[in-house]
Amino acid sequence: MIFEERQVEKNNFSSRAIFIFLFIGLSFLVVLNQVFLLQVSSYSDYELAALNNKTYSVPIQPLRGEIFDRNGHGIVRNIKTFDLITKPSSIDDVESFLQLIKPVIHLSESEATQYLEKFKEKAFVNKELVLKKNLSSEEIARFGVRRFAFKDAFIGERYRRMSDHPKIFSHVLGYTSRTGDRDGLLLNMPRSHWQDTELVYANGLIQGVTGLEQTYNQMLSGTYGKTVYEINSRGQLGKVLEVEPAVPGEDIYTHLDISAQMSAAKAFGSRKGGVVAIDLESGGINVLFSAPSYSINKLANGMTAAEFQEIITNPSKPFFNRALQGRYPPASTIKPAIAMFGLTKKLVRWEEEIDDPGFFMLPENGRIYRGWNKGGHKNVNLKKALLVSSNTYFFKLAYQSDMQELASYLASFGFGAKVCGDCFDEDGAFLPTPDWKYNNLNIPWFTGDTVNIGVGQGYMVATPMQLANYASILANKGRAVTPSIVQLALSDGVIQNNDQVLLDNKDWINLHDALTGVIESDLGTARSIRDLKNFKVAGKSGTAELVSLDSKEAYQDLRGSELLRDHSIIIAFGPMPNPKYAVSVVIENGESGGAVAGPVAIEVLKSLLNEQ
Repeated sequence: MIFEERQVEKNNFSSRAIFIFLFIGLSFLVVLNQVFLLQVSSYSDYELAALNNKTYSVPIQPLRGEIFDRNGHGIVRNIKTFDLITKPSSIDDVESFLQLIKPVIHLSESEATQYLEKFKEKAFVNKELVLKKNLSSEEIARFGVRRFAFKDAFIGERYRRMSDHPKIFSHVLGYTSRTGDRDGLLLNMPRSHWQDTELVYANGLIQGVTGLEQTYNQMLSGTYGKTVYEINSRGQLGKVLEVEPAVPGEDIYTHLDISAQMSAAKAFGSRKGGVVAIDLESGGINVLFSAPSYSINKLANGMTAAEFQEIITNPSKPFFNRALQGRYPPASTIKPAIAMFGLTKKLVRWEEEIDDPGFFMLPENGRIYRGWNKGGHKNVNLKKALLVSSNTYFFKLAYQSDMQELASYLASFGFGAKVCGDCFDEDGAFLPTPDWKYNNLNIPWFTGDTVNIGVGQGYMVATPMQLANYASILANKGRAVTPSIVQLALSDGVIQNNDQVLLDNKDWINLHDALTGVIESDLGTARSIRDLKNFKVAGKSGTAELVSLDSKEAYQDLRGSELLRDHSIIIAFGPMPNPKYAVSVVIENGESGGAVAGPVAIEVLKSLLNEQ
């Protein structure tokens, strides 16, 4: 019995001993594995973490690329300015420091308040703090004389994004503004480090917001660098361990022409509208002007809340880019395309004449569509119809047309679509079809709708950009090249367009002859501008109706309100017979296309051809 009890105890002891031995062995293996991970397997990770705990990386802002016109003249540049920068950790009494420096550097109440709010934080971590931005030459001189009294402050160079032509290029260039998005600017760097960025711009971290500044923001921005500092246990910066310089952004060269843009702005005066000019060989956009405008320098570098509020509440809408987003009936400028459709479909011939009594009667219901000339133009063939802009002729031609086919043909000129390869926020405007009307308005398409399209009225609207593109296709005898602002876009083959609007060569010759006669002949509706230049120009003017009326007398009563007056439109290309440039001009509420929009187009062409 006693023997059996001892044997049981011995067995229990052995079991416990084995369990303890196994537990100790497993524990040892776990510890050994952890030691291996710490000292061998994950050594580099922990070493990097330890290094990060004693270093602090600060981003270095790159300089943005500049923007040039086609002649190499700067449109947007980086202008050097100077800021007063302090070392808060070395300043014992900030209030006394501010009182001492105020007679030397003018400080507004907000500038002093903002400085005091950030002072303690920057002093604790031994970082610099800007006291005053964009010092005047007088302030720089005064500080230079007294700098011995301010050992903890110095003048540092900064840059501002500036244009010598801040208003006339505002819509095409766009502007830069502070960015709140640091993600992607520099990888492997905490977001908190961005507040300490080594800035080169007085306005801080910036990015393109509109226009070319936004479209080509990535190219212009460059690549951020970094400075690696040693940091102590209190988070204070010490010596510099490494510097990775920032890479400046690329400069971009555009097709824009400063002189031609200035000519457009001067000829436009205080009126509202848009101008676009295109180089027929390259498709380069030489002029893209919208009025009224605003100052991109102020928006990019500092504008008061009152000034900004004044712009956004202005009834003329200066921010609205009329050249790319303005929707206007093309009016009589559409007639060359309607004529080409008629020739292609064998609906008309050049020599065929019709009687123009001054109106067209719809056979179905007797509805009258009136021409602009009360007595009509009597016998007109296609050439004369273009010269005198016979509405009756094109009412009849449109009536004979299938709207679905006509819409498809007009689309080949770029109507109803975005046509610019690198424009910011371009509007595709609108080209109607019978299906659209039924699906959206729940009303069938009437032949009267097609009749209105024949003279550029009704549902169809176009932008000045589309009209200039259309004019370039007419000038190039059907060859279409996608317009672009920046030269590299075409050289890289990004937006090449080799589409062709087909027409017999004889018809092209006749069409160019007729459109040249619109300006150069005694019958032409735009003959008032023929003596404004020393070269021949082809074109087509138009007057876009905002309100449909039955007589000129009714319009005279209406035009007392300027906002209800017709828009003035013209498309033109020259010099003939070998054109180099195409232009479109839309002047809101300008009325006569040839007399009002025409001179603007001529001034732009003269500037591009150096015929001033």
